[in-house]
Amino acid sequence: MEIDESEFYNQLLDYNNILYLCHRNADPDALGSAFALKEAIGGTIGVIEGCDRVASQIAHQLDIGFVTNPAGDFDLVVVVDTSTPAQLNGFPLKKYAVIDHHTTTSLNDNAVFYLHRNKSSTAEIVLDVLKIMGAPIMGRTAFALMSGIITDTGNFRHATSDSFKAVAELIELSGIEYGEVIDMLSSVPQDVSMRIAFLKAAQRAMIERVDDWIIVTSQVSSFGGAAASSLISIGADVAFVASKKDDVVKVSARARREIQSEGVNLAKLMEDISVKFKGTGGGHEGAAGMDVLGETENVLVACVEYVKNSLAKRQA
Repeated sequence: MEIDESEFYNQLLDYNNILYLCHRNADPDALGSAFALKEAIGGTIGVIEGCDRVASQIAHQLDIGFVTNPAGDFDLVVVVDTSTPAQLNGFPLKKYAVIDHHTTTSLNDNAVFYLHRNKSSTAEIVLDVLKIMGAPIMGRTAFALMSGIITDTGNFRHATSDSFKAVAELIELSGIEYGEVIDMLSSVPQDVSMRIAFLKAAQRAMIERVDDWIIVTSQVSSFGGAAASSLISIGADVAFVASKKDDVVKVSARARREIQSEGVNLAKLMEDISVKFKGTGGGHEGAAGMDVLGETENVLVACVEYVKNSLAKRQA
């Protein structure tokens, strides 16, 4: 059942023991959104496999407590900032709700209720919920939500006017200075293993040119999303980076805004291809991922062909 911000809040009031569940390797948007809801309504924050390096720094600085790979009986699980079941590593979802901003999501279908908005971050949706509640927005909550907005918009490169308005509102309501958040985010050191993944992704890159567009595929063992972003930063228009563990192929994809304007939608691409390879996928137009079964090379070829077909349709 799809509901609005007011009803989302009212529905949560019917439950006592709530788990706010973040996707694996939780990012600042997921953790910050879960923290803000927990502070306003009560409950427990859970993360699958832990947080990424930036979210870990935020948790340390703001003293955010969370449970890694939570287990137990909860009255309701609120899945936060998550578009596919694969991102939850098989967590048993029984009675659950969803709050999310991704272009495509397969979790809404079986949810008791869900709140979905096409915004740049889930933090912006949570802010709207808190305002309707009339909940006081204190410094820690504002800091967490601002971190989510800033990181999920790529330091505002992919922001909408709503993103800027949300940050301005958080500053006004809490007194937090924008510079405080930026200083913290910029102080997080880059992991050595991540830098190695970037170099390996570039070293193993397969490049295909379609007119003036450059499509790149590569393979690494970890940090696929960050590695795909690094390939974009050095010249790719679309990048697909895959890793395989056991029988599961994980693909992270990133695309420049210019090629999105030419009809390449990574969220739709991942959703469509994941069905073909018996998996799940989704995300945003310019950043998406999927977990599928099959041979890595075949999956990457399918991704490239999908991009080619999307470009050909626009030119026809």
